[in-house]
Amino acid sequence: MTFVSVFYGWLFYFATFILIGGVARKVYQYWKIPAPLKIPTTPAPLTKRGVVGRLLREVLLFESLFRANKTIWLFAFLFHMALWLVLLRHSRYVVETGIFLNFIQPFGKYASFVMVFGLAGLWVRRIVVDRVRYISSPSDHLMLALLLGIALSGMLMTFVVPTDIVQVKAFFRGLLFFNWHNLPAAPILLVHLFLVAILMLVFPVSKLLHAPGIFFSPTRNQVDNPREKRHIAPWALELEKQNKLYLDEVRRG
Repeated sequence: MTFVSVFYGWLFYFATFILIGGVARKVYQYWKIPAPLKIPTTPAPLTKRGVVGRLLREVLLFESLFRANKTIWLFAFLFHMALWLVLLRHSRYVVETGIFLNFIQPFGKYASFVMVFGLAGLWVRRIVVDRVRYISSPSDHLMLALLLGIALSGMLMTFVVPTDIVQVKAFFRGLLFFNWHNLPAAPILLVHLFLVAILMLVFPVSKLLHAPGIFFSPTRNQVDNPREKRHIAPWALELEKQNKLYLDEVRRG
């Protein structure tokens, strides 16, 4: 095994552990944090089925962003949809390809252009729009730069300096089944994979956590029924029971 293969092998094991463990920990925290108030953003659905539909529209179509700013919606929608297509195309490196994966390969290849276009638009917005520039932190710019670096280095390998994708697939499937193979030492490939590993490491502590976080947002996942049903957070319900027991003891004593 080459030094590069060993280094990147352990790097991706570590990055995967941090990504899965970090996201699982945040999801657990989101799950346990109580929502003391009934605060769905109105107009809100009146049934649980309506809440599910609203969340699906938010996740798949970015409904609220479309209503707020259609220009930003366009950049965000193009980036996220292209990203999903690119990720699906890259799944061929860890799973056996089938009819569906073979079908989307050319679409995923050219979706990278759409992904870069969307990212560039979102980054320009953070620079030229005063109110957005004011609230943008260095980490916001670094995250966009990281995503652009991953996209551009991937495009270079696809359209300019091809790499041995058969050997790359053997490397990652070898990691999956603990049967290591050598990784090609192509510079652009190594830069691309290093940036991907960095993204995996910072994902659990970045704003990219809005991906799972949207499902736990009380402004989106609550039914608008404050008049029909009293909303009591679990911790408040437990406190109410303790207070009731205390008052009963006081009355008896």
